[in-house]
Amino acid sequence: MRATTIDIAGVTLHADLAGALLWDEQGLLVVADLHLEKGSSFATRGVLLPPYDTVATLSRLAAVIARHNPRRVIALGDSFHDREAHERLSVADREALTALQAHRDWIWISGNHDPAIPSDFGGVVATEVAIGPIAFRHEPTGAFGEIAGHLHPKARVPTRGRAVERRCFACDDARLVMPSFGAYTGGLSIRDQAFTKVFGAPAFTAHVLGDNRLHTIAASRCY
Repeated sequence: MRATTIDIAGVTLHADLAGALLWDEQGLLVVADLHLEKGSSFATRGVLLPPYDTVATLSRLAAVIARHNPRRVIALGDSFHDREAHERLSVADREALTALQAHRDWIWISGNHDPAIPSDFGGVVATEVAIGPIAFRHEPTGAFGEIAGHLHPKARVPTRGRAVERRCFACDDARLVMPSFGAYTGGLSIRDQAFTKVFGAPAFTAHVLGDNRLHTIAASRCY
């Protein structure tokens, strides 16, 4: 199972194993927290990471776009790791991103890491987007019909005498927090009180990104 069905505010969506969300009726693909050029950002502060995160992230994004061929894409904020990250993109990475945007509508939601994406970078820049009952924004508020990123949810799941920690979609039937898509992004445990503020209690579901399929687990079973 590369995807699993999720209903949010009466809308049927599909969570893809890559960490993207699909709204088939709208021809829409949603990703969150690409954090492009995180490696080069750390390098400017003397923390040396392999400079391959942007290539890896764009390659994964290209694969999921090729698989679903969406008419439009929404990137839910923190697409770039800092305000100057887009300037550090290599020519090849910039061309790869331009190719992904070709012949489809592309919406950049501004995030706390990238509040001022240049308007000439391709696509449209917005603070949030509403389509029907669904509101797409970067930081979750807990509102009904909200799909957001920012928190980088991960779940720690007990299995066969050990624990496995993976990224996940966190949701109930009213709202959803996306997993981070970027190659170098970390995660926040879904048992952190930041998620309690969004969902009200740990009575929500984690759709955990496994090796070959998504695993649907009650958040209360994670730790």
